[in-house]
Amino acid sequence: MKKLFDETSFKCSKIVTKTYSTSFSMAVYMLSPKIREAIYSIYAFVRFADEIVDSFHNYDKEDLLDEFEKDYYKSYSQGISLNPILNCFQHTVKKYNITDDLIQSFLKSMKADLKKETYNTVEEYNQYIYGSADVVGLMCLKVFVDGNDEKYKELKYSAMKLGSAFQKVNFLRDLKDDYELLHRSYFPGVNLKELTANEKAEIIADIEADFKEAFIGIKGLPIEAKFGVYTAYVYYKRLLNKLKRTPFNEILNTRIRVSNPMKISLLAKSFVVYKLNLL
Repeated sequence: MKKLFDETSFKCSKIVTKTYSTSFSMAVYMLSPKIREAIYSIYAFVRFADEIVDSFHNYDKEDLLDEFEKDYYKSYSQGISLNPILNCFQHTVKKYNITDDLIQSFLKSMKADLKKETYNTVEEYNQYIYGSADVVGLMCLKVFVDGNDEKYKELKYSAMKLGSAFQKVNFLRDLKDDYELLHRSYFPGVNLKELTANEKAEIIADIEADFKEAFIGIKGLPIEAKFGVYTAYVYYKRLLNKLKRTPFNEILNTRIRVSNPMKISLLAKSFVVYKLNLL
């Protein structure tokens, strides 16, 4: 019956993914069926940690995150957890040899969100992004290459750049909530209330450079992962272009989105590019 419990755990991670992110769940669905469950489990793990620090305002966030971390390591040691998200994540960690330094770096950035509100230096900024996004890309890459260490090393840099690009786009998209509700300002040396056109252009250019490096790696991904990752890439590129065209005061006062009909259109275009072997 343990098998049934594990299957149920992975289904829970899929539900978490579909509930919290329609765009990401759409991209995961474009992956090979044999790796979807693992990616769902990674997303659910990082999503729960992120929810603790971003959403549970009426609770002791530090205690919850500490308990979440301890429960994960207990599940890893015992090979089981009654928390279905942790149960399936520890399976994925073991199956694909996801190293603990990636998990610790992620949790370090989540802990920073509990207390740190401003990032004053590029070094601090990059360190946060590495832990909050780059390592998530590396966890997924571990699944994509399925034990091929040579391929992992080859694609590692691009996977990190893709994680960075996604996170920086999220920073721009979520400026309103991050600044007004969570009192966070991630972009170093930038006064969000007095952001200039040049400063915004520099941020956009930095993200576009990340996307350029990331695309090189996408072309080298195994067939099981290429279309799904490319779908996410196209979606975030579209979101960045929309942010680029939007006046900054609008970004600060509303959350910029890509409509569902546009998501479907982007998916169709991505499929054509993929099927014509243009990647």
